[in-house]
Formats: sequence, C-alpha cells, structure tokens
Amino acid sequence: MAGSSAPRSDTDLVERVRELQPLIRSHALRAEQQGRVTGEVVQALTGAGIHRMNVPRRFGGYQTSLRTQVDVLSEVSAACGSTGFMALIQAGCAFIAALFPDRAQDEIFTGPDVRVGGTLIPGSRAVAADGGYVVSGSSPFATGCQDADWHLLTALAHIGDGPPQMLWLAIPMAELKVLDDWNVSGLAASGSNTVVAQDVHVPAHRVLPVGPLLAGVSESRRNSADPFYRMPVLLLFCAWTAANALGLARAALTQFGERIHQRGITYTVYERQHEAPVTHLQFAEATMKVASAELIAADFVGLIEARAADGEPCTMQERARIRAQCGYLTRLCKEAADLIGSASGASSLHREVPVQRIVRDLNALSLHSFVNPAANLELYGRVLSGLDAGTPFL
Repeated sequence: MAGSSAPRSDTDLVERVRELQPLIRSHALRAEQQGRVTGEVVQALTGAGIHRMNVPRRFGGYQTSLRTQVDVLSEVSAACGSTGFMALIQAGCAFIAALFPDRAQDEIFTGPDVRVGGTLIPGSRAVAADGGYVVSGSSPFATGCQDADWHLLTALAHIGDGPPQMLWLAIPMAELKVLDDWNVSGLAASGSNTVVAQDVHVPAHRVLPVGPLLAGVSESRRNSADPFYRMPVLLLFCAWTAANALGLARAALTQFGERIHQRGITYTVYERQHEAPVTHLQFAEATMKVASAELIAADFVGLIEARAADGEPCTMQERARIRAQCGYLTRLCKEAADLIGSASGASSLHREVPVQRIVRDLNALSLHSFVNPAANLELYGRVLSGLDAGTPFL
C-alpha cells in the first residue's frame, strides 16, 4: 500500500508539483523506453500529495477544488504527458472510489496516498455468486496499473431477464494479472497495459453499478450529500483530460521559445530561427490556439463547479457542450503542437528533444474515445438538433 508523509493541506500543491518538474522531465525519456512512469517519479508525486486530491477528508484526503486539480495536472503534463495522464486517471478513479459504498471505502482508503486505477471498457464478465460476483476477463488500457494499489474493473453482469448491467468492481491489484502489452507511439510511458481477472470473487459491497452512477446516484451515504462528490464524474474527466492537453501544449510553446534562439533555419539566410518572419507567424498562431483552449477549459470548469455548489445538475445540453468543449480544446492544443513540431526542424526528431514526444502524446490523447474531437462535436450537434445524444456517457 502506498504511503508518504505528504503535507496535510493542498494550499501549495501546485507549487509542490511545479518543483518536481525538473525531476519528471529528466525521467521522461527513460519512462517512455520502459513503458511506465519511473518509480522515482511515482514516489515523488506521492510525496507531494497528488493522490490525495479526490480522497475524502475523513481519510486524510484534500477534496481539492476542480480548478486547482486542473492546474496541478497541467503542471505534471507539461513535464511529461504520460505522467500527467497516469496522474489524471488515478485522480479520477479515486473520485469514483469515493462513490462506492462506505464499507468499500473503508477498505480502499486505508491511507490518503492510495493509488487507484481503473477502466471503463467492459471486457470482463461478472457472475453473481456467494454474496457478490465472480469476475473473469481482460481489461485493456489500464493506465498506471503496475503502480496502483486498487483497480476499478468494469464488467458486464446478466441480472434477471433484462440487458446486461455494467458494473465497476473494486479489486486489489494483487488479485489481478498484468499483461505487458503497452507498446505504442503516444502516451507511451503511461503504463496502460491490460489487466486480467481470473475467477476473482468480489463482495457485493465492492460493486458499483455504472448506470445509476452516471445518473448521479451515489452508493456512499457519507459522501452523497457533499457538493464535492455531486460533480458529475464524466464531466470531471473532461476537465482532467483538458489539463493533460493544456500542459502538453504549453510545454510545446516553452520548448519552441527556447529552441528558436539556439538554432538557425538550414539553407536560408537565417542564422537564428527567431529572426525569421515565418517563425513569428507560427509562434503567434500556436500561442493563440493554446490561449483559446485555456479559455474554453476555464468556461466549463467554472460551470461544473457552479452547478455542484448550487445543487443544480447540468442540463443535457450543458453536458453535451462540455464533452464537445473537451474535444475541441484538445484539437486546438494538438494543432498548436503540430504547428510547433513542423517548425522545429529535423533535429527535433531526436528522442531526447521533447517536442516530438509532445506531438505524439497529443495525437494519442485526441484518439481517446471520450476525448475525440469529431465524435464529441457530433453528439453535441445531435443535442442541439433536438435529438438524443446517442450515448449515456455524459
């Protein structure tokens, strides 16, 4: 079980994480080569208290404001996109764990620094048995599973004569097998391997039906009345993934601003890239795209927090809009990074140059089915046109 002497408060969490950026950045290439975040970085993030952001206060957690969470995760992502992605998944899964029955929370949150992973791909099958379920199957894209204490496994269960019900089952990682099958071109260090359950028994109190959760029904008696845990979890994932995109894009701008003073443009008269008018246009356009993405993120993060504070649920149109905004700002960040990448010259292809990794990471993020810009625009367009969104994942 993870543990640390992290500070009791999140008042300076952004600064603590920012101080870790040189360490995270220095490990990024090695992490990519080994397909997972290095142990040194995992422990450093734990020591900073990053895993406490969504842990209930009664367990020593912070219940950090969403705006601060976005700032924290963007700072991690600016140093390494894969590390930031792992951090956001574990932050999100800790939030979901806080919606499980209270008895399950007592088992999961034995310390505030517990690392919880999970998946939303129902690749497993759960069968009712002995006061719970026996689950078997594979779940791909289990980000950070090798450094998690618990995993929220998604499975389908046939209950009665109706359609199968999707369940989240909280399982200690020690009871699951990890396949070493994460060999990809983007977010390569996120360790998003496949986890396998083989006849694992999960007691009923560690089972959370996904359908009611998406409808805003929490199994936790202690947390159900807390405005913090009334925030819709899928909309929170929009904010967390937005932080990943923003951090990566900001890092691309920073890297470009440094490199243009250190290199020329080959086969031209420009001995320093920053002197060329084409560089001015590229830099300005990329910066404007990122600035626009930041405004979009601020808009919907503010809406999520405001709705939670006043106790009013987001409307269907607002939910669809937030999904669209998440995808749209990711596209803006990807376009900015692509522009920077194309302007960075052949020397940027070297693995030790962060720009090429940023481009690949943003491409990978935009391919995520929950983030994909085109898919999210379509579902928002359906709602604007008076149709059903076409998905329950809002």
